[in-house]
Amino acid sequence: MENAIFAAGCFWGPEAVLAKLPGVIATEVGYTGGVTPNPTDMRIYAGGTGHAEAVKVTFDPAKISYQTLVEKFFELHDPTQMNRQGPDVGDQYRSAIFYTSSEQEKIARQVKDRLQQSGKYKRPIATVIMPEATFWRAEDYHQKYYEKRGGGSCHI
Repeated sequence: MENAIFAAGCFWGPEAVLAKLPGVIATEVGYTGGVTPNPTDMRIYAGGTGHAEAVKVTFDPAKISYQTLVEKFFELHDPTQMNRQGPDVGDQYRSAIFYTSSEQEKIARQVKDRLQQSGKYKRPIATVIMPEATFWRAEDYHQKYYEKRGGGSCHI
């Protein structure tokens, strides 16, 4: 099994979509990429922690490739927006890929470059690609939010 970590704005929608992909074993939402230890949603929303809302995906690489996950990540949101997705604004809603190995970094950069050169987007892709940071699991009520609530609104 391997892990992939993606930030695509609000984490509820991306988690719901990624969890349904064949080969994905588990998902959890949380906060990563910041400086504050043990962040909570209230601290994140107040600003200043530097964390992004993110989804940690545990997957079986024999059933789904990391490249497929990265491509799906780019489909789930507008990667050209800086620090926002839909109505959600702030650096906690930034677009980011947190790689866990040099191979993941290489694949993420290749997919991003290919998409940028494809002309699909009119503006530059703002997604940052960086090494994984401590992943802090979000509060229980955020886990599988759409599954518990039967859907909802999101930028997805």
